[in-house]
Amino acid sequence: MTGNIAYNLISNTPSPRKATLESTREVFFRQAHAVSQLAERLDDSYTAAVDLLYATPGHVIVCGMGKSGLVGKKIAATLASTGTPAFFMHPGEAYHGDLGMVTPQNTLILISYSGQTKEILDLLPHIEDMGIPVISLVGCLDSTLAKRSKVALDCSVEREVCPNNLAPTSSTLVAMAMGDALAVSLMEMRSFQPRDFARFHPGGSLGRKLLTRVGDLMYKGTLPTAAPTQTVRETLLTMTRGHFGVVLVMEEGQLKGIVTDGDLRRAMQKFDDVLEIPLWRIMTKQPITIPAEMLASEAEELMMRKKVKVLVVTDEFGKVAGVFDIFEQ
Repeated sequence: MTGNIAYNLISNTPSPRKATLESTREVFFRQAHAVSQLAERLDDSYTAAVDLLYATPGHVIVCGMGKSGLVGKKIAATLASTGTPAFFMHPGEAYHGDLGMVTPQNTLILISYSGQTKEILDLLPHIEDMGIPVISLVGCLDSTLAKRSKVALDCSVEREVCPNNLAPTSSTLVAMAMGDALAVSLMEMRSFQPRDFARFHPGGSLGRKLLTRVGDLMYKGTLPTAAPTQTVRETLLTMTRGHFGVVLVMEEGQLKGIVTDGDLRRAMQKFDDVLEIPLWRIMTKQPITIPAEMLASEAEELMMRKKVKVLVVTDEFGKVAGVFDIFEQ
């Protein structure tokens, strides 16, 4: 067999490799459909859940058994790292002493697709006695858990992508997506910013990125500069050597503007003799500048929002100190 023929020459049937690729694509499509259905089912119960979590004076405690427990650990970790104090409690351990971690200041998120998980239901009388509100993530709103919850969120799926419709696959993905949605909604309500995120992630590459200042990453070498009266022809080589796609237009040590490759393209459409045009006629006269002490993550967010590739960094006296290039970080 030669080339990229994907068929068995004896049986004239698709090769196992092609069949696997096709079935895997179908898995992704069905998983995406299951998650998208969450958006279609959103109602006031979701808002009630977010309000309840936001108003929780203590910790949010997430609880689930088996695969739901693994999802619960992820949800608790995401909440905790984004401004909502939370931790995971194993239902079996809770029934044998860990209920001592639960106080009336808490809110519980209980995860059970069937809504009938014994280990979860066994906790309800004790939770109810303490008057602790319960938010449930369930696949059946008629289940015992849903009916005994203060808020029940519909996390149902048409079927699992498991060929036997048995292994939790689509249902666990949907529950995790619901947990992420709750965390994001709470982040928005708390106005949770990158600086806040950095406080909870001081270690690792993510922490270093979030805590790093622009001044530590900016380019401080010879900057591509030109005078306002220089022509485009005289400036092209400077821009090319600078590797940033910009030229800083300077006069007597002061930043007067910048010329980007985008400015050049627009000038070519406007002027027939663009190479002889002085920079002051095509430059951006009020370029965005940032202080060296700004967090790099905040600078990158600004660049994305303003759709620019380079920011000019200034020192405490307003003098040009360097260039911050998102593609160099």
